Amino acid sequence: MNTRLTERASGPVAIVVTVAAGVLVATQHRINGQLGQELDDGFTAALMSFGSGWLILMFIVALSPRGREGLRRLRREVRAGHVAPWMLLGGLGGALLVLSQGLVAGVLGVAIFTIATVTGQTISGMLADATGFAGVRRTAITPQRVIGALLTLAAVVVSVAPRLGTDVPVVAIILPLVAGLAIGVQQAVNGRVRTASQSALAATTLNFTVGTAALAIVTAVHLAVAGLPDTPPSNPWLYLGGVAGAIFIAVQVVTVTRLGVLVLGLCLVAGQLAGALLYDVVAPIGVPTTAATATAVALTLLGVTIASVPRVRPAARDAA
Repeated sequence: MNTRLTERASGPVAIVVTVAAGVLVATQHRINGQLGQELDDGFTAALMSFGSGWLILMFIVALSPRGREGLRRLRREVRAGHVAPWMLLGGLGGALLVLSQGLVAGVLGVAIFTIATVTGQTISGMLADATGFAGVRRTAITPQRVIGALLTLAAVVVSVAPRLGTDVPVVAIILPLVAGLAIGVQQAVNGRVRTASQSALAATTLNFTVGTAALAIVTAVHLAVAGLPDTPPSNPWLYLGGVAGAIFIAVQVVTVTRLGVLVLGLCLVAGQLAGALLYDVVAPIGVPTTAATATAVALTLLGVTIASVPRVRPAARDAA
């Protein structure tokens, strides 16, 4: 009985924590967008952000026997064939998101950038849940989930459509849209890695190791062609993007197994949009926000609520 109560309570708690993690994603968008602008180099900004998170996690793993055991357990699972090697590449999704932050978040503004990622997250999240991708708990596409996803997509239209072809270039929206698709895949494979390693820290560390390696290669090529960036800014706040990203990844690898990829994505979207709206009002960057953004936030929160509320099943009749 106590186990049942704990399981019921963990659902709402997971939703609240995941929404808060979404706010951290908006925070990372804001930080890395400005860092990319001040460096005039989105590649270097992305590497600095992701790399700082990786360094923090490596330090924590060095002090955590459980984290190190999780990495060893994951290696054994891969060697035994229980985890496909390609499932270890979830960090590429995070790397693409951070790279797009450094390149276009400062141009689009936090809200529009965030809304552009929503479409990709929603689509890939629903498909991952429906197909059981990467071992995620298979969840049927019910009418309430479709309604929730459609409301989220409606929020994208409300926020972005009026500005297309004017002050928001279509090309700049494509990159965060693709990054959103990749994040949905990342959430699924990170959940699988977390289950195999039995350690959120191990899964998060692997995620950042893969992403940092990919960004290091891409940035090295970019710098060889374009040259070194401007002098790094002195504002210490601009170097906290990696910390926000590390916390965000750690939360999602824990809650994805409880919520499923679609609901996880919708909760993250709610937090992202709420945080994006706050940043665009308090500390704007790029395209200024409008009333349409607030409407989009309301639509998304409604979609999250509809998609997250459990279906009530009729009680079985007592035997005669």
